Amino acid sequence: MSADHFQAPDAPGFKLDPRVVGAFGRFAGGFWRGDTKLNAWGLTLGLAAVLILSTGATVAMNHWNRWFFDSLEARDVEAVTSSVLVFVLIIVAMAAIGVGIVIARETLQVRWRAWLVQQLVARWLGNQRFYHLNVTGKEPPNPEYRISDDTRWATEPLVDLGIGLLLAVVGAAAFISILWTVGGSITFDPGVGPITVPAYMVWVALAYGIIASGLMLWIGAPLVGYVGRKNEAEGYFRFGMMRIRDNADSVALMNGARYEQAILGRFYNTVVARWMAIVWQHGHLTWITNSSGPMIPVVPLLFAAPKYLSGELSLGQVTQLAAAFIQVQIAISWVVDNYNRVAEWYASARRVMDIVTACDAIDGEIAAQSPSMLREGSGAGVSLNDVVIADGSGRPLISDATLAVKAGETVHISGESSTGKSVLVRALAGLWPCARGTLQMPDSARVMITPQKSYLPLGSLKGALLYPEPNLAAGNDKLSAALERVGLGSLVPRLDEVARWDQVLANGERQRLAIARLLIHQPDVVILDDALSALEGPVQATLLARLRGDLPGATIISLGQRAAPDGRHDRQFVLERNSHGAALVPADTPALANAT
Repeated sequence: MSADHFQAPDAPGFKLDPRVVGAFGRFAGGFWRGDTKLNAWGLTLGLAAVLILSTGATVAMNHWNRWFFDSLEARDVEAVTSSVLVFVLIIVAMAAIGVGIVIARETLQVRWRAWLVQQLVARWLGNQRFYHLNVTGKEPPNPEYRISDDTRWATEPLVDLGIGLLLAVVGAAAFISILWTVGGSITFDPGVGPITVPAYMVWVALAYGIIASGLMLWIGAPLVGYVGRKNEAEGYFRFGMMRIRDNADSVALMNGARYEQAILGRFYNTVVARWMAIVWQHGHLTWITNSSGPMIPVVPLLFAAPKYLSGELSLGQVTQLAAAFIQVQIAISWVVDNYNRVAEWYASARRVMDIVTACDAIDGEIAAQSPSMLREGSGAGVSLNDVVIADGSGRPLISDATLAVKAGETVHISGESSTGKSVLVRALAGLWPCARGTLQMPDSARVMITPQKSYLPLGSLKGALLYPEPNLAAGNDKLSAALERVGLGSLVPRLDEVARWDQVLANGERQRLAIARLLIHQPDVVILDDALSALEGPVQATLLARLRGDLPGATIISLGQRAAPDGRHDRQFVLERNSHGAALVPADTPALANAT
């Protein structure tokens, strides 16, 4: 089938933005501040120490090369033997230093990423931001991937890049000094008289490195954008597969596999196209790497050859200069050699900061909406006084809602679709910012809202019953009794079983379990948002009676599209549409649709 109308969203032209780099540094740098600073600085300084020792060992090996080859040239058996013993000691030291580097490096990476994930999860879940970002459409795509995977690619490579940069700086300083002292100066006559170039090997190394690296940077500059666009396409491809998994039942019932396959095929074609752009860019870079790389060990030999042939340099000094030249090139080309990793890191760091920026922005948007509904904690009852609930543009959805429900009273609110029942529930939960008036109800910790499709967390059945308070003091006897009370006694032996209970249980069983959860937690206020709709009328009546009997002092407010049968609630109200949104009126009051 044709998939021309399917298209993954385009990614912005990624470029290294110093503001993003600075923002990430300030946010992720919190690991070196606050409660974790002692551990963070200890790992960082320890890693720096072993890296400097590593450079020292490399310099020692460079000097050993000179000693060994000079001993060979002099045919000094005793010196050659001694050099072999020293070589063994250097190798042992380098191995020990390498072990220290691995442990310090990987520990720092793991601890830093763990801290960053903790901070992002807290920011994303804090103040219900995950909800507000989702309902407003301001949530960055694939936040779960950004938190779980991009945090890895934004921290691990950065530690490796920091290691490489430190080794490059220290190595460049150490080996440039060798080129300076061992290479000395060179004198040549271009026809206008002799010219002496001091430390000529240093200038050769710097010139070669700058020219090669400059060409690499010039040709490789677009790589950052290509990597960013590729990562965005891959993220959207994963999101498409995740949606199929989450909606597997609907897709299968509608026989939509071919349609979904076409969508995924088009999305992955975008991934392939953006990958190929990277491949071609790598091909362009390879012209430079394959041209300059093989020349690196040869260039110092060519420039040192005149002084060796004239007897000014020994064979050991020539090999020492060649090795030092190579190390200087490694240091100079550090940025070039790691350009792709810098691009990968920046793309992930930007995706991480998108989460942080979105969370900060949603706080500002909610504050700018200036909610003026006064929330007060008072007893176990619920009272609304002249409450007006509007949408984001200020259009009223519910107007002048007044309701007083005493502790121990059961009230039902009905209303047609789109009259504002869900909005009212969200306002009661404190999730709807555009509301004004006065709301009196207990603290949110003593209020439980049960939606139509009750959420069941990952883990055991026991955990699903204890949700959202995992440390609730409730033994298995109490949990078992609650299951028996709602008709789920067959699940008692499976309390400790870990499963995808949201998939194992049918809708009706999930709603029964939600009532069992209420019996266990015993809140002061219960709000049932069409929470028994999947059950038959007699079962609904039984569960409401159990709830009323086991929670005699609780305020129970239920909402549904239809009025409840007589006798199940103390009072009933109706949300009736009018020109100002919807009004909350007693069920026996005539409809007010045409009253204004």
